Amino acid sequence: MAGARRTVVQLLPALDAGGVERSTLEIADALVRAGHRAIVVSAGGGLVPRLTAVGAEHVTLDIGRKSPLTVRHIPALRRLFERERVDLVHARSRLPAWIGWRAIRGMRANAPRWVTSVHGLNSPSRYSAIMTSGERVICVSQTVHDYVLEHYPRTNADKLRVIPRGVDVAAFPYRTWPDRDARRRAATLHPALDGDGPLLLLPGRGTRLKGHADALTLLAGLRADGRDARLWMPGSRVEDRERYLDELQAIAERLGIAEVVAFTPPTLAIADAYAASDLVLQLSRKPEAFGRTVLEALATGRSVVGWDHGGVGELLRRYDPRGAVPPFDGTLLERTAHALLDAPPPRPVTMPHTLRAMQEATLAVYAELEPR
Repeated sequence: MAGARRTVVQLLPALDAGGVERSTLEIADALVRAGHRAIVVSAGGGLVPRLTAVGAEHVTLDIGRKSPLTVRHIPALRRLFERERVDLVHARSRLPAWIGWRAIRGMRANAPRWVTSVHGLNSPSRYSAIMTSGERVICVSQTVHDYVLEHYPRTNADKLRVIPRGVDVAAFPYRTWPDRDARRRAATLHPALDGDGPLLLLPGRGTRLKGHADALTLLAGLRADGRDARLWMPGSRVEDRERYLDELQAIAERLGIAEVVAFTPPTLAIADAYAASDLVLQLSRKPEAFGRTVLEALATGRSVVGWDHGGVGELLRRYDPRGAVPPFDGTLLERTAHALLDAPPPRPVTMPHTLRAMQEATLAVYAELEPR
């Protein structure tokens, strides 16, 4: 986005861990490095220090709380847009988008340009339709693009822009297999992973949608076939999800695999976790909008097996179709896992889905909309 310095505001519920939050930080960083002013409005969270460290600003407003009281933030947001002479607003989540849209509609002059991103395959509704209201609508995959046109047919296709999420190739360099040092570090942290057999990795937050139970069933099948396989699930242990974790641990006990599974909090060293593993799992029960895990694992040089639907299926079919399994076919999942564990790891993948490409494409979309 060349030209005069512009002020861009991004709206989202909070700045904690997650794909939307990471994308917000990545675009804020790109804006600052390009000489622009980047402001993020959210309820705050653990990523705020990382945001301010790149030179962006944070304004605390709880615009993502699902409560009728949230509308009280509309005047404050409007005053922010006017006071800071905001040129463009980019909404990344539904309720913040409604609040931002209402704030802009109430401005008498110099209203900011309006961009939205569709990060998820939310159930079609009038509430979700706000994400198609942007003058430009960024879709994080071709899957999302097609979903928008199918469920919101009145959307002008000319304003849609497909910008896949990107992998920072410097943060996820190719690692030779096996990486015994990485495996040793993982086993030191989590003794359940100590063994000579293959290590399976399923990164994902503690929710049923991520398919943890499918991973446990797969592990039990592999071990029944004679493999000393282990399973690491970083992100499965999180606050406020204790009941779900108890369910997973009960499943592991019933399957007789509790001693070879590590249920852990999210790890900041996720690239090292990929390197330690022999096979990465992406078993989301609900189609993902994108599936950044697939790209990160392949960039690191690890095979991926996953359900062939949504953005995950889109990426697997493009980069490594060996790992694409028809959704919820547990027998074929186990057979595919055996085949990938017996095959050489994938060669280094050259992909256009890089962080830099995503940042440049997003700023190019902003540049399409001149200040009023």
